[in-house]
Amino acid sequence: MQEPKDWRLTNQKRYLNEKVLCWKRYQSANPDNDHDHCEFCFAKFMEGNTQNTLQEGYTTFDSYNWICRSCYEDFKDIFKWKIKRFNQSVCEDR
Repeated sequence: MQEPKDWRLTNQKRYLNEKVLCWKRYQSANPDNDHDHCEFCFAKFMEGNTQNTLQEGYTTFDSYNWICRSCYEDFKDIFKWKIKRFNQSVCEDR
């Protein structure tokens, strides 16, 4: 668990606390946007094998908020996330 004074913590608690997350391949939820960023460290998520981008990560069910594996591991206890498996457009219990 990271220190609460970590530079990556910028009020995400108000919209990510105790959320259900899924691990899945990145796909933009917005057709006008070709990428997203980790909600904490700003790592870039993008489809395809573009250099210096992530193709998988933890996301909210609506695929709006993305979290990289490293930030998930660092903050999972603070945010009390619940993980479900992504299967055919639904999150299921693992």
